[in-house]
Amino acid sequence: MTITAILCLRNEAAFLLDWLAFHRACGIDHVVALSNDCDDGTDAMLDRLQDLGGVTHIRNDGPYGARGVQFTGLNRAAETAAVKQADWLIALDIDEFVNVHVGTRTLPDLLAALPQATAIPLTWRLFGNADVTAYEDRPVPHQFTRAAPHILHWPWRASMFKTLYRNDGTYGLPGVHRPRRPDRTRLAQQAWFDGSGRRLPQAIAGGRTAFSDIRRNNHRLVQLNHYALGARESYLLKVARGRAVHDADRLGMDYWVERNFNTEEDSTILRLRGVAAERAGLASDPTLANLHARAVQWRHDRLAALMRDEAYRALFGRLMVTPGSIPMDGTVTKRLINAAVAAGSPRKGE
Repeated sequence: MTITAILCLRNEAAFLLDWLAFHRACGIDHVVALSNDCDDGTDAMLDRLQDLGGVTHIRNDGPYGARGVQFTGLNRAAETAAVKQADWLIALDIDEFVNVHVGTRTLPDLLAALPQATAIPLTWRLFGNADVTAYEDRPVPHQFTRAAPHILHWPWRASMFKTLYRNDGTYGLPGVHRPRRPDRTRLAQQAWFDGSGRRLPQAIAGGRTAFSDIRRNNHRLVQLNHYALGARESYLLKVARGRAVHDADRLGMDYWVERNFNTEEDSTILRLRGVAAERAGLASDPTLANLHARAVQWRHDRLAALMRDEAYRALFGRLMVTPGSIPMDGTVTKRLINAAVAAGSPRKGE
């Protein structure tokens, strides 16, 4: 059984080795990665990973189809042998980590727990900023362990999912959240189960929804940890990078507020074994280690450049003095307000 992930990247090389090490330990056998007009060496890192095995690299620098960067990349990925020959497929982003709660916490154990499943929607669990300002070269799941509740009625995007599905020919193309181009003659044989192990209505197999039922816990067997914000500095870089699907939409405070949930502690993802060994194996390659170090420095340099732009300075200032949309506790809010007061407000005319 082969599980292949499709990953679209732009200027995210500093996170790539940690993400890859985690998902290899989780049971993903191959990654088809698309680099999109990168400046930080992501493409060079993917070339090296392809040489070492387990990664197929596609340069997706353009031109792009009518549906934009990510769908163009997904269509290109569909033509690769790694996608065509995979038993199971899933499209993921660099800020998404699969968190399995059964067996040894791997995807093969999840599939063993749901032997009838032909598709499993992995519902997001939003992880907040946790009042972290500085970007650090440390694995994201270790830094951010505050999350939204399992049952969350707002915002509606919190219930979105990514689909792990059997590559049996029922669907012609991978999609961002769910497979596309279903063969209607095969849909009756599809069996979709949610992340808590419940059989979903048959209509979902041929539908278009990418949302789980917000009224119930969809994470009992598996959840998709979504670290959409990260450190404040990283968020600034994310704003500058732009969005993959909705590339015309500029990120701002609204995106931050709707995702900054720090309500509950959740460090269950750290129980997966084998991640450190996988990461050490990647770091033992001198070329990868050098490319990683250069990518980390690129982030620091890029941040310094952005802070010379008034628009980015203003956004960063709002991130610093505006309490998180749902702070961890009252002390966080009090500390931020006190900091703003201590800084003083401009006198009239200044």
